[in-house]
Formats: sequence, structure tokens, C-alpha cells
Amino acid sequence: MFQTKVQISSSPLKIGYENRVMTMGSCFAENISKKLNDVFFLTDINPFGVLYNPVSISNSIELLIHNKPFTEKDLFQNKGLWQSFSHSSLFSATTAEKCLENINDRLSNASDFLAKTNFLLITFGTAWIYEEQKSGSVVSNCHKLPATAFFRRRLTVEEIVAGYSKLINELTNKLQQLKLIFSVSPIRHWKDGAHENNISKSILLLAIDELQKQFEQVHYFPAYEIQLDELRDYRFYAPDMLHPSDVAVDYIWEKFCETYFDAQTSKIKKELEQLAADLSHRPLFPDSEKYQKFQANITKKKEELIACYPFLNDRLK
Repeated sequence: MFQTKVQISSSPLKIGYENRVMTMGSCFAENISKKLNDVFFLTDINPFGVLYNPVSISNSIELLIHNKPFTEKDLFQNKGLWQSFSHSSLFSATTAEKCLENINDRLSNASDFLAKTNFLLITFGTAWIYEEQKSGSVVSNCHKLPATAFFRRRLTVEEIVAGYSKLINELTNKLQQLKLIFSVSPIRHWKDGAHENNISKSILLLAIDELQKQFEQVHYFPAYEIQLDELRDYRFYAPDMLHPSDVAVDYIWEKFCETYFDAQTSKIKKELEQLAADLSHRPLFPDSEKYQKFQANITKKKEELIACYPFLNDRLK
């Protein structure tokens, strides 16, 4: 094969259907989360929206730990919208009340989920951060404000390690069952420049490597290496030539499954993939007898799955 294989040992860490998985980070984190969600894992995906840099991710996790509601003083108004520097524009609204409702409902639910989470998947995208000039705080989203409103700089390995050492100690003191799986997003930040992008990714990789040495509950999944080495051909990229294509995401997902799923989880996943395919079917004639039988078979299949795996009851109803 014309391919350089990334050797990944099967991890002693195993994710099962009885576990809860929270994912935070770049849009690649969302890709893997969606795959987990599609096969009925208990997941919570980016409760603040897509996050790119380690500080924004860390700050967001701190907010979840303490579950302190946002107030109007945590928002700003720009071009008719109320927004938060801690959130993506998905949470923005034309009134402060609605914006706060969007933020605090999601915050409360995600905080409850984190308290019972077994696996926290964190994907770093870039080591570059934006600090608001007025407050000096790192923002998760600039919301298209003028560049003059921010100071841009690159994090160091030492900064990331120091910040996450403190965070991991806090997390594991509160959530002793929690394991962390880090990855670096294969998406290239080309606006930074080719060389600058590589330096940024190197900083992220070195920081994660150091955290692995310090904490036994920290693990690493090589999504970045799979994309750049195994899938280095441009046919594995989206039309912008920067993001992984759907084929590449599927491939990396399969590698993830091989690494973290045992035989039982893989068996359940396969059965649920077929159910998901059936549920996504859109008939031409929904009132036909044939389709009614098809629906009855789906109901029967759900009942059989719940009988075999009672923990799927709430997820399949």
C-alpha cells in the first residue's frame, strides 16, 4: 500500500455504552462527537460551541465545574445582538434575556452531565489566543469585532502545561472516575501561515506529551498524525484543502473505535448502526402498507435491543 501507517496500540482505556462522554474543542471534536451520538452513546458536545485554543477550553471547563450562571454584565451588545466572549454566535440573541436563557440552560445541563462524565475528550486546534484589550481576558470567539479590540499572541508549552495541571488536579479531585483523552485537530490554520501553523501544532503536541507524563489519567489519540501521515493525499481533504473530508473523518473514527471499544461495545455499535440507518430512511409513500410493516420492524428491533441491553432504554424510546 502507498501509505505510511500510524501504529496505534489498543488502549487499556475502554469506552462503553454505560459511560458518559463529553467532548470539547475544535470542529474536529464535533465530528467525533457526532459519530458517537449517531450510534446512541451518551454524549455532550461542545456546550459553549466550537473552541480552538487550550485556554478557552480550560476556562469553559472551569465554568462547568462551578456552574455559576451568567448575568447581563457577562454579555456585550454589538450590531443589535447580545453576545458572550465565552460562547459561539449560536448563543447570541437580540435580547439579553434570550441570550442568557440560551447560555444558562446549556450551562446547567452540561454541568450536570460533566459531574457524571467518565470520559472528557479535548481537541486542541491552535496555540494562538486573542485577549480582549479592555479586560485582558482570553476570548473564545471574537464575534467579528475589529482586530484592534484584541491582542493576539501564541501560548507557550509551559503556559498550557501549568494551566492544565491545575485543571486536571481540580477535575480528578471532584470526579475520580474521569479520564481525559486529548487530541490535536488535523485542521490546518492556514491564515496563520504554513510555518506558524506547524509551530502552533508542535506546541500543542509537546504540551499534551508533558501532561501525559505527569498524569496517568491523561491519554492521547493521534488524529493529527493519522490525517497527515496515513491520509496525506489531497483526496482526503475537503474542497478548501484544509479540513478533513468526510471519508477522512470516517477513517479516523474507525481508528478511534478500534482503539477505545472492546468486542462487546463494537458488537452493540454495529447493531445500532443498522438501527440508525433504518431510522434515517425517508419513504416515498409513508402511508403504504409496505412502509407500515417497515416501521413495525423498527419498533420490534428497538424492543429486542432494549431487552438485550436495558441501559439503552431511554436512548431508544
